[in-house]
Amino acid sequence: QVQLVESGGGLVQPGGSLRLSCAASGFTFSWYVMNWYRQAPGKERELVAAITGNGGITNYAESAKGRFTISRDNAKNTVYLQMNSLKPEDTAVYYCNAQRVVAYWGQGTQVTVSS
Repeated sequence: QVQLVESGGGLVQPGGSLRLSCAASGFTFSWYVMNWYRQAPGKERELVAAITGNGGITNYAESAKGRFTISRDNAKNTVYLQMNSLKPEDTAVYYCNAQRVVAYWGQGTQVTVSS
């Protein structure tokens, strides 16, 4: 049974940091590109960051460059998103996604940036 379980979301003040984690099970984790998406209220889901199976290549949305870092630990079947210098516009539900021929999704974790 495939599972992606996100954690680490919460309420943070502008300028603060959060580290999201996504624990994967039920598939060969290292074979999959792992992505973080987010969806704000009333907006479409957007790709925030991506990392290849061996972690050698990463990509970021323009809004995330210089502030967010995606990483993975294939020994732990976990992908991370370190988010620094958070802004109110980063407020969204953040989803973990595993992509190969098929795609798997987590249930999402809420990130709220507010003073």
